[in-house]
Amino acid sequence: MALDMTPFEEGAKGLSLTEVVRSCLQCGILVFKGSRKIVHVTPAAASMIGLPIDKLMDKTPAILPRPLQTLIKQALRSRKDITNRKVQLPSGTRGLIPVAVNVTVSRLKRQKVHELVVVLNELTPLKKLELDVRRLDRLASIGIFSAGMTHEIKNAFVAVKTFVDLLLQENQSAELATIVKREISRIDSLVSQVLKFAGPAKPTFSSVRLHETLDHALRLVQHQLDRKKITLSREFKASLDRLQGDHYQLEQAFFNLLFNAVEATGPNGRLSVVTEYARSHGRNASSVTPSQLRVTIRDTGSGIDPANLGRIFEPFFTTKPNGTGLGLPIARRIIHEHRGTVDVDSSLNKGTTFDIVFPASE
Repeated sequence: MALDMTPFEEGAKGLSLTEVVRSCLQCGILVFKGSRKIVHVTPAAASMIGLPIDKLMDKTPAILPRPLQTLIKQALRSRKDITNRKVQLPSGTRGLIPVAVNVTVSRLKRQKVHELVVVLNELTPLKKLELDVRRLDRLASIGIFSAGMTHEIKNAFVAVKTFVDLLLQENQSAELATIVKREISRIDSLVSQVLKFAGPAKPTFSSVRLHETLDHALRLVQHQLDRKKITLSREFKASLDRLQGDHYQLEQAFFNLLFNAVEATGPNGRLSVVTEYARSHGRNASSVTPSQLRVTIRDTGSGIDPANLGRIFEPFFTTKPNGTGLGLPIARRIIHEHRGTVDVDSSLNKGTTFDIVFPASE
């Protein structure tokens, strides 16, 4: 008896079912003999449906999720193929997954259904790939833009710096000269780090006083501390606080951490900054030696949601309405460039603690 072949069958003419399955490894395939029983299931199909293969074999469409049952009934009723229909399948522990469904009906000339093939394509990997590509494009665009912007700002800043140096030579106000020259140097360093992921500059190492660097960073957040009436506790216990580093970059890293703590802390909260030698005690006991310096920054703020704790150092990740998501990643990059480590511990509505450990100067 001659068969009335569908386009699917003509495309697969001369191929065995095994060859068809192998040619579509990313698909999930279900094959029904007539409209009654499942005679073939691929592992991918079983995964998307959320049932093991042995539970599906020789079963009727009634065992399938309702969206698939509906499409199969529609194809059987109309005797027509269904193409690229989007549905959500409840896939066990994976929850709802988006799937594109194709149903192909092969039939005899008398229109009796001979075989029915259901092809499932999970859309989650495609969506993830699309998001990843968009994110990479965004990162590339930001990198190009920031590199060009940094170059132009630095060119303009050379003239400003030269002009201010000449003014200070003619007007020797000691206090003003110290403040202006210091802030110009700091701005120059910051400009060099504008979106520093575009092309991070290596730090210029020299002997640095850790307490002096922390003092400068604390001065930059003092206004916010006063405005919110946050109590500052400063305990500089490390009597020898020298380390090898870039003063301005370290100041930027500490400022980012302190500013983040102040923003998270409500009125009348507390902020503490402690330095000490990292001896064999505390959470990092197995990885530190007395030749290391620890800085602990602790606040009594809102804390970090456990779901976000692992992402706070990701570039551009932020939960703040107007945040850039760059402060903490830049701080961690600077700390790592100084051969340091940074750990974070946080509890919702109780506060956050950052532990930074650096090698001390010999």
